[in-house]
Amino acid sequence: MRWIHIVGLVVAMAGGLVFGLEAPAGVVAVFVLVVPFEKLFRRHDQRLLRPGLRTDLTYALMGPVLNTVSVFVGVVVAFAAFPLWLPALLLRPFVVGQSGWTVTLAVFLLFDVLVYWTHRAGHEVGFLWRFHTIHHSSRRMDWISGVRTHPFDGFLAAVPIVFLLVAGFELELVGIFAVVQFITGLFAHANVRWRLRPLHRIVMTPEFHHWHHANHPESIHSNYAAFLPIWDILWGTYYMPSHRRPERYGVDEPVAMSFPGQMLHPFRAAVRQRHPLPQRLRRSGKRLPQPGPGFPVA
Repeated sequence: MRWIHIVGLVVAMAGGLVFGLEAPAGVVAVFVLVVPFEKLFRRHDQRLLRPGLRTDLTYALMGPVLNTVSVFVGVVVAFAAFPLWLPALLLRPFVVGQSGWTVTLAVFLLFDVLVYWTHRAGHEVGFLWRFHTIHHSSRRMDWISGVRTHPFDGFLAAVPIVFLLVAGFELELVGIFAVVQFITGLFAHANVRWRLRPLHRIVMTPEFHHWHHANHPESIHSNYAAFLPIWDILWGTYYMPSHRRPERYGVDEPVAMSFPGQMLHPFRAAVRQRHPLPQRLRRSGKRLPQPGPGFPVA
């Protein structure tokens, strides 16, 4: 079946893109591109050789191995979750044969909203949060911290790509947005002091993503969007206070600092993290959802 070939091709493509960007030469390139901005526009006073750097560099240099695991898991999940692709198949007759700026805009919006929901699932589904915790475990935000990702968490990045390819959008167009998301994500983690206030509700900025990584109960499960904050605004997860800035990062759970320890962390005791949704619902007077196996609670 043609969709099976598409699934395998897209997942392999996503893995291949990351392989190239996380190779040693890619690490050097990112260092050269981002670190000068961190030196000129530094937000937090931290050393280049800061705690956790060795672990983050290990993630970057182990990229090909880790992403091979992610690709394998992604293929397995893609086949196992075939019913979830039915909406994409239903969309396909309206997509195939279309061209022009309207298709480009459709890919951009669909890609971004799918990234929003897969990212949000990584936070709000308890089992997935165990793996996504690793990405949030870094207590520093800088040029290299964005590559810290558990391979069982990384496969979620392929979901929007697979969906769009199954729906019939062109591989080249979808691939462009995947690459742009990866590159802008690296800059979003950078240790820069730019606030860019006029853009807060328009596009994702470093300040927007820093709040997402901030270790504050009201912010760590907010600001999921990759490009457009409108999705967070629409679904109540937007958090950009005007009176203060993020000061600390990481998570409260004890997560090993070493690379091997972080690989094993999700398989140990269940991670429990307070989620801000109950607090927001209490303030609004709405009925609280009952915590369950898929809802992280304190």
